Amino acid sequence: MFKYHCLNPIAKVGLDGFTEEYVKTEDIGEADGILVRSASMHDMDLPDNLLAVARAGAGVNNIPLDKCASKGIVVFNTPGANANGVKEIVIAAMLLASRDIVGGINWVEANKDNPNIAKDAEKVKKNFAGTEVQDKKLGIIGLGAIGVKVANVAKHMGMEVYGYDPYVSVDAAWNLSRDVKHVINVDEIYENCDVITIHVPLLDSTREMINEAAIAKMKEGVILLNFARDLLVDEEAVLAGIEQGKVRKYVTDFPNLTTAGKPGCIVIPHLGASTEESEDNCAVMAVKELKNFLENGNINNSVNYPSCDMGICDQAGRIAIFHLNVANMITKFTALFGDNGINISDMTNKSKGDVAYTMMDVETPPSEEIINTLRSIPGVIRVRVVK
Repeated sequence: MFKYHCLNPIAKVGLDGFTEEYVKTEDIGEADGILVRSASMHDMDLPDNLLAVARAGAGVNNIPLDKCASKGIVVFNTPGANANGVKEIVIAAMLLASRDIVGGINWVEANKDNPNIAKDAEKVKKNFAGTEVQDKKLGIIGLGAIGVKVANVAKHMGMEVYGYDPYVSVDAAWNLSRDVKHVINVDEIYENCDVITIHVPLLDSTREMINEAAIAKMKEGVILLNFARDLLVDEEAVLAGIEQGKVRKYVTDFPNLTTAGKPGCIVIPHLGASTEESEDNCAVMAVKELKNFLENGNINNSVNYPSCDMGICDQAGRIAIFHLNVANMITKFTALFGDNGINISDMTNKSKGDVAYTMMDVETPPSEEIINTLRSIPGVIRVRVVK
């Protein structure tokens, strides 16, 4: 029997994926797994029995990844589950910035009691005319699940698309339109594109990557879209660019006092993935990841431990070992089993940064004494008897 706790409301269609082997608990201290959306976990005391955290969404800046890794707690996210919802709002944002639809709507609202509104609209509509996106150049920084979808839609809209991502995955490459110009230097996007949208994770290397220096390289009248993370953009530099006429519009999904209500800024209240479909998809995917790990020890879409999947165990036992990524660990594990006459029928080992994960299927279940000996090996973080 496994227990799970929800730090945020999780879509019912996701929770319905749990079987009778799972019980929801309101006591986080007894949870084997946690499901979370936006709640911050940084100041939370993580119980020793907690095995996994599943984030129903892509971003994990609300979760202490290193702290979890050091305790052998696997953190999952759901990449791609909300990609379509974000893609659609990015395309909408590009159109809102290219044609002053918002300004026009606001004019109508302000003149709703004007008996000559129809006639006056004909006089003022040129103020909101804008430009078309067809034949314009769109630059996409980050070709993950969202970036690829935006690129493909933009191609169908008649845009010339530039894509930058030095770490583009094989899956993304397969799904990306072959007509997208894949550049190897982000400056090519800055220098050539009429619209630039950013879709990268927030890391030390990407923090405020759209800054004064980057804006200085951009075309006059560039449109900037930010539906990834607010701290990817130096927004004070963007406001300066708007004032100087360098930046035509800045559309962001992250409201704050810097940009809210400022000229040239369209600020959306974090609606990117807030669709019924996205929330459902993320919940379903998060629950599947959590179940597969708790029941089988398999890790898919983790952000702090390596991917590692051995399917369903058909042997007498499966042992999962979380350990530091240092030399000679596997030798110590296999020697311990060998010395105790336990045959390993299958094994996999993967590493990610400073940590590693080893799974072993064994023909004879190890005793509690052997498991405790495993736990005592220097460098071992946690040992789970999965089966």
